[in-house]
Amino acid sequence: MPTKLSMAGLQPDTPTPTAITVHQQSRQLEVQFSDGASFRIPFELMRVYSPSAEVQGHGPGQEVLQTGKRDVGIVALEPVGNYAVQPTFSDGHDSGIYTWEYLYRLGAEQDRLWREYLERLEAAGLDRDAPMPPAAGPACGHAH
Repeated sequence: MPTKLSMAGLQPDTPTPTAITVHQQSRQLEVQFSDGASFRIPFELMRVYSPSAEVQGHGPGQEVLQTGKRDVGIVALEPVGNYAVQPTFSDGHDSGIYTWEYLYRLGAEQDRLWREYLERLEAAGLDRDAPMPPAAGPACGHAH
């Protein structure tokens, strides 16, 4: 079962970023938090675990397994209020809003998340570098 990361807004005790650096060459987002934690989150991990409905679906079991994202870049990173950032990835994906809590969990749990992602690929008989099949439009009828 894929891991669901909370997409809720900021919790009162959520550490907030003190610095965010986009490292294009290594394809990592470096985030330093107010509690002293610092993470370098690979763009690929961010993309395959995007909190968007396009990736997560509208409920349990509707997640869309992402492939072909190893070389994805971030072409823009926009603030969303005082609680999140919204990256635009080089593959055009731009609907994920990454709250501070979500970024913190991606960073803190990235080893486990990578393992689960690779296990899901294997279980589906897919290769990490396989291109995504063309989208036929969302099955739910919503525009994403």
